[in-house]
Amino acid sequence: MVSLVDTHVHVNFPELATDLAAVRQRWQANGVIRLVHSCVSPDEFATLQAVADRCPEVAISVGLHPLSTGGFWSETVGDRIQDLAQSDDRVVAIGETGLDFYKATNQAEQIAAFSRQIAIAQPLDLPLIIHCREAAAATREVLQGFPGAKGVLHCWAGTPAETAWFVEMGFYISFSGIVTFKSAKTLRESAAMVPRDRLLIETDCPYLAPVPHRGQRNEPAYVRWVAETLAQVRGEDLAELAAYTTANAYALFRLAT
Repeated sequence: MVSLVDTHVHVNFPELATDLAAVRQRWQANGVIRLVHSCVSPDEFATLQAVADRCPEVAISVGLHPLSTGGFWSETVGDRIQDLAQSDDRVVAIGETGLDFYKATNQAEQIAAFSRQIAIAQPLDLPLIIHCREAAAATREVLQGFPGAKGVLHCWAGTPAETAWFVEMGFYISFSGIVTFKSAKTLRESAAMVPRDRLLIETDCPYLAPVPHRGQRNEPAYVRWVAETLAQVRGEDLAELAAYTTANAYALFRLAT
């Protein structure tokens, strides 16, 4: 059996939290050996810690999702993220942060929150988990103001040109179940061009379940379908892709063995 790392989950959400023991059994049965639990608000940090207490293979992050910034962002929130990041050695990243301009009107507030979280991550030498939706150019512009910033563009859905921007800047690119969708031809072109030392896989569960589970509740066990699709797209064996994406996850997040 191949070993996989799901680099972006939300198993504390109600869709999965009430069934966590069974969900965990299924991810273990499907070769998922480590998971990175992303954070949408520092208010949920205690629930992430509780998941990690129950499941030692789960590492955690802390941050504020761009769609959570409206009316909530302040420098005090930034201070709280920084304090929490230093409070638990299971914190392996800041995020998820970033920009989401799809329907959102608070772009300046999102940019302020994103910039502050980058500034928190850098002195702590932590990678960023970056959410980027309809905002690739603005995301690149913000990151250019922070030389040396590192991290991953998660649940990536960008064009090959946009993919090239972030690869050139040294960021990892993580693909979710979207890459398995029939309509995702352009995204598969992006997936084919990412260097193997910059590729990651994820579910972003409980959302975006991959084919053949599309439309169902997503869960970490399904990251195998993402890996299988990427291996096909890239002309690689599943075992080969699993080995290097797992190594990449361990390297970026400095996961304990």
